[in-house]
Amino acid sequence: MFRYRRGLLPVIVLAFGAITAACARDQGEEPASSQPSSAPVEEGGTAFEDITVEQLRQMLVDADPFLVNVHIPFEGDIPGTDQSIRFDEIAEHLDLLPEARDAQIVLYCRSGRMSTEAATTLASLGYTDVSNLNGGFRAWDAAGYAIEK
Repeated sequence: MFRYRRGLLPVIVLAFGAITAACARDQGEEPASSQPSSAPVEEGGTAFEDITVEQLRQMLVDADPFLVNVHIPFEGDIPGTDQSIRFDEIAEHLDLLPEARDAQIVLYCRSGRMSTEAATTLASLGYTDVSNLNGGFRAWDAAGYAIEK
């Protein structure tokens, strides 16, 4: 017969939460993120910067970042997109990116998971000015900005 042990319930709840998160990740779902951060993100020893929709909008006005859509399948572009490269093939298509490893590159996908992976890859390959659009083109669209189909 099962006997309840004090302290077992929190362990079960934590285990259930971890399993649920892992299953969601395996299904391609992305966990809801808290407030976007513009601080550099360390992923496996490499750094890139997560940026907000407003930061990207301002970058597009003030500078000319190389804007890359890494989402698959294609669902639309943010106006001004320079290139579409699959997130999982970005290392094989460096010839489609600026030659200078210090060029300002902004990656986006639908919600951020794929572009985070691509940003990690580019940073690990020596690209030094890589940004990831937090929330992807879903956040861009939710802010009222156009998406080109």
